[in-house]
Amino acid sequence: MTVPTMRRRLLLPSLLAAALALPGAACADGEATPRAGDADASGRLMPLTPGEARELYGTDGVPPGAPASEFAGLDGWLNSAPLTVAELTEQGRVVLIDFWTYTCVNCIRTLPFLQLWHEKYADAGLTIVGVHSPEFDFERSPDNVARAAEELGVTWPVALDGDMETWGAWANNVWPAKYLVGADGTVAYVHFGEGDYEETEYAIRAALTVAGHDVGAIPVGGVEEPVLDPDVEGITRELYGGYERNFHSRGVYAGQEAYYEGPDQTSEYVDPGEYRNHQWYAHGLWTNEREAIVHARETTELEDYLRFRFVARSVNVVMHPAEDGAYEVRVELDGRAPTPEEAGADVAFDGSGRALVTVDEPRMYAVLELPALGEHVITLRSNAEGFSMYAVTFGAYMEGA
Repeated sequence: MTVPTMRRRLLLPSLLAAALALPGAACADGEATPRAGDADASGRLMPLTPGEARELYGTDGVPPGAPASEFAGLDGWLNSAPLTVAELTEQGRVVLIDFWTYTCVNCIRTLPFLQLWHEKYADAGLTIVGVHSPEFDFERSPDNVARAAEELGVTWPVALDGDMETWGAWANNVWPAKYLVGADGTVAYVHFGEGDYEETEYAIRAALTVAGHDVGAIPVGGVEEPVLDPDVEGITRELYGGYERNFHSRGVYAGQEAYYEGPDQTSEYVDPGEYRNHQWYAHGLWTNEREAIVHARETTELEDYLRFRFVARSVNVVMHPAEDGAYEVRVELDGRAPTPEEAGADVAFDGSGRALVTVDEPRMYAVLELPALGEHVITLRSNAEGFSMYAVTFGAYMEGA
C-alpha cells in the first residue's frame, strides 16, 4: 500500500521561513521551479489544477517550495463542513494533508501521531485533512469510510476522494503521503510512507511559527515511535489477490500457473506442496477477479484454502463479506491453530481451540501477532463461497502490526 522504502523531501526548519517566502524553489542549475497559475490581487499563489499538477510533477507529488494544489472532485466530507486549502491558508492556518485509505496498514500505523498533532496544534493554527483515496472499490463507499474512520478514532476532517481526483491534483502516488502547506499557500514539507514523526512534527512547528502562531509552550512528542525488529531484512512483501496487480510486471503474487491463464477465470487449483516466500498459493476452486482471489464454491470440510510462506512478526489480511453475508475463516500456523499469544486482534477461538476470523465488514483483519520475527506457513480456510482475499500485509514492528 506504500512503497517498500520511504521517500521524503524536506525543507529543513532553518530554511523553511525563507522557502515559504519564495514563489518557487531554486533548482540545482539555478532555474526557478515551474509555477502553475498566476498570483491573485494580494500576490498569493493560486492553486494547481489536476492537469497542471500531473504536467509539472508526473506522479512524484507536489514538492516543497511549489504552490499547493487543491481538493478536487470530492464525494463529501466527514467530521467537517467542506474545506478548501485556499480558504484555510487565507485565514493564516497551516494545512497538513494526509493521503490515506482505511485498509492500508501503513496508513493505520500513522493515525496515533495524526491524532496527537490534531489535539496539540488545532488551536495553534493547524488543520489536518485526511484525504481518503481508495485502493479498492469497496473503499469508495462513504458509509464504509465513515464506519472505518469511527472505528479507527479519526476525529479530524476527512475528504472523500472516491474518484481519486484530489490524488491526481497533488500528483500523488503512494499511501500514506503527507503534504504540509504553509499559510502562504506553498508546500513546506513532504513525507512519503511511515516514520520520521519527530521530523514531521518539527516541520509543523516551523510552519506554524512562520505563520505567526506561538507553539513554544507545546511540547514535542507524546507518542513513542514503533521499533522495527532488528532482523527485519527479508520480510515478505505485500501480496495481492486480484489480477489487476498480479498481471503487472511487478506483480506475480500468485504462485501457480493456473492463475495466469486469463482474467476472471474460475480454475481448479492444486496445492504444489512447496511454497516460495513473497507469493501465495491456492487449493480448490477459485476465481481470479480484478481486485481479489475469490472462493468459487461452497464446501463442507474446509478442503479449499489459501496458503503462503512468509517472514514477519504480524500478518494482516484484507477481506470482504460474501454476497449473502458474513463468513468464518479458519487460521492455521505451520499446520496447527495459533496460540492466543500468536493470534491477531481479530481472531477468536471456538470451544475446540480453532482460530477463527469472522469476516462481516470489508476491511483489514489482524490474523497473526507473533512474539518474534520468523519464517512460517499460514493457511486460510473457509467453506463459504465468496471468501475473498484482496491483500495481505506483513509487519516487523516489536509492538506488532
